[in-house]
Amino acid sequence: MERRTLGPHTTVLFGVDHGKYPDGNSVLVIGRDGTAVIDPSLSSRDEALDVDRIVLTHAHEDHVAGVSGVRHGELSVHHDDLAALRDHDDLMRLYGVPADQWPAMTAMVRERFHYDGWPSATGLADGDVIDLGGVTLRLIHAPGHTGGHSVVLVEPDGVLVCGDIDLTGFGPYYGDAASDLEAFEQTLGLVRTVEANHYVTFHHKGVVDGHAEFATAIDSYTASIQRRADALWALLEAPQTLDELQITGIVYRPGTRPPIFGDSVERFSIERHLARLLADGVVATDGEQYWRHDRVR
Repeated sequence: MERRTLGPHTTVLFGVDHGKYPDGNSVLVIGRDGTAVIDPSLSSRDEALDVDRIVLTHAHEDHVAGVSGVRHGELSVHHDDLAALRDHDDLMRLYGVPADQWPAMTAMVRERFHYDGWPSATGLADGDVIDLGGVTLRLIHAPGHTGGHSVVLVEPDGVLVCGDIDLTGFGPYYGDAASDLEAFEQTLGLVRTVEANHYVTFHHKGVVDGHAEFATAIDSYTASIQRRADALWALLEAPQTLDELQITGIVYRPGTRPPIFGDSVERFSIERHLARLLADGVVATDGEQYWRHDRVR
């Protein structure tokens, strides 16, 4: 793996194409008394890593893909994602894929991402500090992507590991059953205030240097939420059912929707935007169709 040192204790291990899915960028932290890797990716399986701890930003399949390929002691994730890390069925519930898709999705995470479930994994809470000797990892709960999604601040190196706040043009992902649009927006406001020397994303961007560049990237990333809202508003020019809205979608570009889980991602995302429009009183529904108040049915 290509590497970049970000401080006396912190090294980024870049995945293929700087962590393009299904790969990702892992972070190795070496202290005086211990070592840790954050989010071991598919590529990290080839690195023969031997660490005291694995810390996950959340329990999604691509972030655990290297766990069984890394010799380690303790494996930890925020409490709210712990059940999904321990058991396949709870992972399926976190995703929210329909029951008839569970076998295919379970097979995919097992075969492609080496996900077997880790019953002995332990839970972390917001503010927990892991001391490796001369360097610490501080967990900052940053929900929205999943309920337990967190970022990790490596101090004194000044490195914020951002997980799936990946700053890409795709925008925030809140398409799981355990996702929350409002929480994600609050998270983006929170992490924007975190001062660090370097910001590491699991996918695509890799490393953003300096707070000014990071703040600009966060603002652009956040704007994707409004673009999706605008796309949904345009679709509601005429009355639409949720099934019809899902077919068109507001998340994936035409021809790029993933098999197995792509439909549920669109549905969850649309439902969250619809709930906001309904609460704002600008969209109405009869329980089957949705339409804009500025249009007569």
